Amino acid sequence: MNGRSWEKLLVVRLGSLGDIIHTLPAVATIKYNFPKLHIAWVIEPRWRPILEENPFIDEILEFDRGDWRRAWSTIRLLRHRRFDAAIDFQGLIKSALVARLSGADHVMGFHRSQLRERWAALLYSEQVGATALHVVDRNLQFAAAIGASQPLVVFPIGPGVPEGELPAGQFILAAPFSGWRAKEWPLERYEELGELVRRRLDCPLVLNASWEWRDKVPRLRDCWWHFSSVNGLIHATRRATAVVGTDSGPLHLAAALGKPGVAIFGPTDPRRNGPYTDRMIVLRSPSARTTYKRLRSYHPSMLEIGVQEVFDALLRALASVNSAGGASE
Repeated sequence: MNGRSWEKLLVVRLGSLGDIIHTLPAVATIKYNFPKLHIAWVIEPRWRPILEENPFIDEILEFDRGDWRRAWSTIRLLRHRRFDAAIDFQGLIKSALVARLSGADHVMGFHRSQLRERWAALLYSEQVGATALHVVDRNLQFAAAIGASQPLVVFPIGPGVPEGELPAGQFILAAPFSGWRAKEWPLERYEELGELVRRRLDCPLVLNASWEWRDKVPRLRDCWWHFSSVNGLIHATRRATAVVGTDSGPLHLAAALGKPGVAIFGPTDPRRNGPYTDRMIVLRSPSARTTYKRLRSYHPSMLEIGVQEVFDALLRALASVNSAGGASE
């Protein structure tokens, strides 16, 4: 298993937003160590903007699993490319199947003991064990296992485009929704936080959500709803003064862009899935117990994080950045 002998590599990480972002340094590391290696990344169409203008990726291929004709067309294209190797960074049966159907000579993934869907390992020709705790570091260990020994920890993110309405001046950005309810913080607490942000920081709290939420969310005092696709989220995050979020893709996007802010954690472990940055303050109740069950109600530990605690942490994050010379972007 040595990348030096390869000419073409297929990276399989179809989704989701946060996990794609956590894979970026590993792919950059592989390209940095093997600059002549042609790297193609296969991804679901909605996440493509994250990879736009990435200097470490030679080709972006879309796999639309919602349209079997387009999906099969992508598989035929992958087979035509004749990849020397395919790395499944996702570890699900669907991603492992894409890697295997690509026809790559070597199909690699993490060891079955570290997969969410262990049956995916049956589709690999080689497995890599990782000992690091954080997902970013695990992915970097995979890169090292194929010979990319010089790490390059960078997060190239596409530029994004303006979408929806945003305040003209400064604002704090939050994304209240995540993959499942247990990781979320109640909407009414964002309303209370918005009042503190307006009164104490003299700027609005902007809540981002995808377009599908436009007619479903309630009106919240002192909060500004912003609806967008991923492209609009990138643009809004680049403009934001700071970010408040939970364990979700928008939070990891903000961390990748070097934004200061507050990360509210409960059932998921921030040591494994936390923001990969020193510019964010992580809040987690001492009573929190790690679980990745996709429950449909707020986890009790998330309810133990109060509005004033979050606002005080936000002030500390902003003060820390100001003393260091200002935020990025």
